[in-house]
Amino acid sequence: MDIHISKPRTNLIISLSLLVMLSGCGGDYTWGWHVVDPTKLSGQNNIQFLLGGLLGTIEMSIVAILLSMTAGLLISLPGISSNKYLRAINLFYVAVFRSIPVLVMILWTYYGLPVVLGIDLGLFAAGVLALAICDSPFQAEIFRAGIQSIDTGQHEAAESMGLTYFQKMRLIILPQAIRKIIPPLGNQFVYMLKMSSLASVIGYSDLTRRATELVVNEYRPLEIYTFLILEYLALILVVTYFVRKLENHLKKNERLQNPKAERA
Repeated sequence: MDIHISKPRTNLIISLSLLVMLSGCGGDYTWGWHVVDPTKLSGQNNIQFLLGGLLGTIEMSIVAILLSMTAGLLISLPGISSNKYLRAINLFYVAVFRSIPVLVMILWTYYGLPVVLGIDLGLFAAGVLALAICDSPFQAEIFRAGIQSIDTGQHEAAESMGLTYFQKMRLIILPQAIRKIIPPLGNQFVYMLKMSSLASVIGYSDLTRRATELVVNEYRPLEIYTFLILEYLALILVVTYFVRKLENHLKKNERLQNPKAERA
């Protein structure tokens, strides 16, 4: 009898095995897993405190990815234009903001905007804005590639129906392009979940910030940051699972709607 174990579950088992192996290594280091021991009251309190940053991580990631997708879509449109000046705007934006490190952008947004523009953003807003700005060039390239992958006949058919440019994009082109770009968009959301940890440097209370604060109190950095790794691992495996389910669902619908393409 064949036993099939899903890839996310396999990754989790491997990670837990490595954690067990790690606990037995380290030479003279005395491990203090009591700080995250769920059988002890202090460990339960610490775990609850660490998990308290989960909502902050998810909220920031979702809002930032939605903003970056919106900005990326708008930036991608000049990139597929026949006007060389519009294409130049797209190339300039992508080249500039793709080159700025996320951490630097977070620090500049939080500390620089109040000085330069007189805009005093809170921790959440500054983190979201910085993450969205840094991610938008990648989103723009994803949308541009997805739109350009649609057959020119679809554009010509939409134009022959008398649709305006925006009607064509909204009703004909983008719905087809979205199916093709779901996998890279899912990857970008995973990337956003990881990059959101950088917002902890300005004091935003996410998973990483909670772990850093607990390290200061307990002075057990290795154990606490190992637990933090497992938190991100579990979160990202769950997100990856649902992204793949959505991707498979869209592929199934496409096969049902176009069975001839599948046989071809």
